[in-house]
Amino acid sequence: MKKFLLVAAISLLILTACSQENETEQLEESTNQTETQGSDSQDETEDSTSASLASHDFFEPFIGKMDHIHGLGYVGGQAAPFFAAHDGLKIYENGTWLKTKRENNDYMGFNATNDGFYSSGHPGTDSKLPNPIGIMKSVDHGQTLQSLGFEAEVDFHLMAVGYNNHQIFVMSPHKNSVMEADAFYVSEDEGANWKEVAASGLKGELIGLAVHPTDKNILAAAGEDGIYLSKDQGESFELLTTGTQGTIVYFTENSLLYGEYDGQPSFVIRNLTDDNEEGIALPKMKEDAVMYAAINPKNEHEITFVSFNNDIYQTTDHGESWNILAKSGNLQ
Repeated sequence: MKKFLLVAAISLLILTACSQENETEQLEESTNQTETQGSDSQDETEDSTSASLASHDFFEPFIGKMDHIHGLGYVGGQAAPFFAAHDGLKIYENGTWLKTKRENNDYMGFNATNDGFYSSGHPGTDSKLPNPIGIMKSVDHGQTLQSLGFEAEVDFHLMAVGYNNHQIFVMSPHKNSVMEADAFYVSEDEGANWKEVAASGLKGELIGLAVHPTDKNILAAAGEDGIYLSKDQGESFELLTTGTQGTIVYFTENSLLYGEYDGQPSFVIRNLTDDNEEGIALPKMKEDAVMYAAINPKNEHEITFVSFNNDIYQTTDHGESWNILAKSGNLQ
C-alpha cells in the first residue's frame, strides 16, 4: 500500500506526456520560433497583480472538468491560485473559475514565482511552441513564453524554481546537449549555465522537488522513501522521515511544508530554524494524499492543494476548515 500513490502518479505523468506528444506531433515541423516577452507585456504584468484577472482579455470563464493537473501556485504575487492542467492554465479567483484563451499547453514541472511562472511540458494544439517545450518562463500569465533552453529536446517532470531567487533545480530524465541521464543540476542564471550537483543521499523514485524562495542552498525532495532536505545546494540530502512515502515538498521563507502517505495522508509544516513540526489537519480523504500545494503569498493562512485523486481543497484558516473546489477534477 505504501507505494500505491507514487506508482499511480508516475504512471499518470508518463501516460499524459505521451498522449500530449502524440496530439501535438503534427506541430513540430512548424515550431522553430518561440514567442518572447516585449516591454509592453512586462509593464502590463507590473500593474496586473492588483487587477482582477477576470477583467483581462486573456482569460475567460471556465466550466467543466480539469484532467491531469501537474502543478499549482500563486503566479506573480496574485492572490488567486493557478493550476497547470493537461490543456492549459486554470485559475480560481474570488469564487470564480477562469481559463486562458490561448497557449493552452500541457505544462509539466510547473512552478509559480514572484514575477510569473516557469514550466516544461508539451505544446497545446493551439500553440506554435516546439515539442517538447524545454524550459519556458512567462511574466504575463502565459500570454507569451520565453525559452530558457532545451526546446524540442527535454520535458522536465522533476523541476523546481525558487519563488524569489528563481534558482532552477532539475533532474535530467535522459542525456541531452547539456546534462547526463538521471543526474541533478541547478542554474542560478535563468538556465544560461548549469552546475551538476551530487545529490548524495537521494534514493528511490522521486515525485517532487522544491527550492527555498531566497536561500539557494536549501532544497527538498519527496519520494518513495520519504522527505529529503539539502542545505548545500543539492550536493547532499538528509532523509527527514522514515516509514512513509513522501508526496509533496513546498517552501515558505521560514518553513518546509511537506506531505506523506502511509495508508493515511499527513500534512506537516517544519520550522527551518528549530526543526519543530506542526501537523495541519486535512479533510477526510480515502486512499488519497496531497500531491501539489501552495500558500497564498498575501495570506499565510490560505493553503490550496491538489490530491492524487484530482480533488482540490482550499483553507483560509490554516486547516481548521476546508472548502472543496473540485471533486475528481469536476468543479464544485
